[in-house]
Amino acid sequence: MAMIEMINLTRTYGDLVALDNLNLRIDEGDCFGFIGPNGAGKTTTIRILATLLRPTRGEARIDGLSVGPVHARQVRRIIGYVPDYFGNYPEMLVREYLEFFAAAYGITGQAREQAVDDVLSLTDLTSKADSEVNGLSRGMQQRLSLARVLIHDPKLLLLDEPSSGLDPRARVEIRELLKELHRMGKTILISSHILMELGELCDKIGIIEQGKMRFVGTPRQLMQRANVGAALMVGVGDRHEAAAKLIEQVPGVVGVRLDENLIRVELDTSLTEPSRIAAKLINSGFALEHLVEEQVSLETAFMRMTRGLVN
Repeated sequence: MAMIEMINLTRTYGDLVALDNLNLRIDEGDCFGFIGPNGAGKTTTIRILATLLRPTRGEARIDGLSVGPVHARQVRRIIGYVPDYFGNYPEMLVREYLEFFAAAYGITGQAREQAVDDVLSLTDLTSKADSEVNGLSRGMQQRLSLARVLIHDPKLLLLDEPSSGLDPRARVEIRELLKELHRMGKTILISSHILMELGELCDKIGIIEQGKMRFVGTPRQLMQRANVGAALMVGVGDRHEAAAKLIEQVPGVVGVRLDENLIRVELDTSLTEPSRIAAKLINSGFALEHLVEEQVSLETAFMRMTRGLVN
């Protein structure tokens, strides 16, 4: 079942086309990574889905409901939206902050107290319940943002750069929390510039550039579409240059580079068995000391699929 549907979704600002006939379907339970250069249209798309911005043309639906003004209140009960900035009330305590938003969703009495306790526990903020919001670290504030949008148990999370400005430890903590939310069955749409994290977290990826969808599929399909093959680091006892020239002759090798005493070998998708290189070297009398396959990054595929253009 589709949780998000975009049909010819278009948004213009005067002569500027921010979104250009965007068509996309995200199924219930998906964790979808939304990537693209700055100015590509990611935030505009998320703000439309969050009912904060109206499309110029086309339509967006969430759980079968149009995000337009007629169904906006119903849609807001389905979604949890975390923008790329943290808004707070200066001297509020963490528990007060969450109780305020629970009240805004009509959660009262014992149910409100239980909902606040539950999201504090889920986001590991129970020990900070009586702390001032402004006194929290950036990472804890981001966890509080997630706690806020979880208070009404939404089906869909819309997350715009949730790891922006966080230190490495805080990014890991947020990523693990999102993994847990995905395991709980939440549908997640997340935009981020930290592509390695999206590769670990998301089961589907979408690339947007100049307001157009350039690619939608799994991270593996993205690698194949960008024709990104494997990379090997090969080490031999001596005669490194001769070994490099020999490796260049192996079918499927697209690049060979000496890196100190190791040889970096780039392969296209037609060569899937590094053993061919090992056999070639051994049969030619080389002492093979090192053969390790490198993980080709999502960043490499992204760079090959986009041109860095913005509207």
